[in-house]
Amino acid sequence: MQQVKAVVAMSKGAPVEVVTINVPAPGPGEALVRVQACGVCHTDLHYREGGINDEFPFLLGHEAAGIVESVGADVTNVAPGDFVVLNWRAVCGECRACKRGDLQYCFNTHNATQKMTLEDGTELSPALGIGAFAEKTLVAAGQCTKVDPTARPAAAGLLGCGVMAGIGAAINTGGATRGKSVAVIGCGGVGIAAVAGSALAGANPIIAIDIDAKKLEAATRMGATHTIDSSATDPIAEVKRIAGEFYEGAEGADIVIEAVGRPETWRQAFYARDLAGTVVLVGVPTPDMKVPDLPLIDVFGRGGALKSSWYGDCLPSRDFPLLIDLYQQGRLDLDAFVTEEIGIGEVEQAFERMHHGDVLRSVVVL
Repeated sequence: MQQVKAVVAMSKGAPVEVVTINVPAPGPGEALVRVQACGVCHTDLHYREGGINDEFPFLLGHEAAGIVESVGADVTNVAPGDFVVLNWRAVCGECRACKRGDLQYCFNTHNATQKMTLEDGTELSPALGIGAFAEKTLVAAGQCTKVDPTARPAAAGLLGCGVMAGIGAAINTGGATRGKSVAVIGCGGVGIAAVAGSALAGANPIIAIDIDAKKLEAATRMGATHTIDSSATDPIAEVKRIAGEFYEGAEGADIVIEAVGRPETWRQAFYARDLAGTVVLVGVPTPDMKVPDLPLIDVFGRGGALKSSWYGDCLPSRDFPLLIDLYQQGRLDLDAFVTEEIGIGEVEQAFERMHHGDVLRSVVVL
């Protein structure tokens, strides 16, 4: 058992606290990771505000990279000293999706069996089964993906959630490639990652849509060929116009990625896609949200596909090393997502900056 500093959300809506927690030595199938960097993701804010569940206290943080310090029995995929990116899809190998070879759809992922606790023994709920706003964290060994150790931890760790979600939504879920047009609604961290993924895949045009001029500028730097300020322009009509200039007869974008998670923007995505086009929902809605008054005949008549993208339909063991290699080659600018590096005691302030749209990612460096 070790004692380390960590960021914990004690109760719904209350400011997070830096406290001392107990971290067990790894048991069978587990790994103890010394965290080097962890991004501040909107999902962490959802946990703090009770938007995920009410299993407080939460050990926040999940978008992380670090060094494996020790492993338990029967661990073969990583060893002490390995540089790893943590993931929340540690595939089980036993569910129906895994057995049919679709490991990226595994919904029965592994987490550490033992619990990390407060000093008084109160069990913590680690965010997405990770809990990496901590000097050290205990995870299932399958949640560790070994990557090039020369990669910058603050950038590499972002693959653990938001950047992978966006890139995967474009490439894995949406099927972005040469000869296809992509529109991205919502240019926060995930949306801009979808822009970057579309550019990486060679899609053209890539249309970024938001109401914030700073976010549209960032999207342009990451590969957007066109931008739309949807507070001033009808995004549906403008997407149709731009796509039609590139491909004769196009009635929208081939792929429209909704990275906001709201009914009104999903509806825009639905009507901004081409006939037989694809809508990808990667923005996370709340349970009460519904899309009202969508005629079923429109769903039938437009054809194509309406998809959701869970973690960018990624397989960490396949995708993380590949994307880190592209980063090291200068073909994927992960550094551009790191707006600022902060200390472990600055998470609450990072949440506030997130509200104002001032950052793509604040990254806690330990």
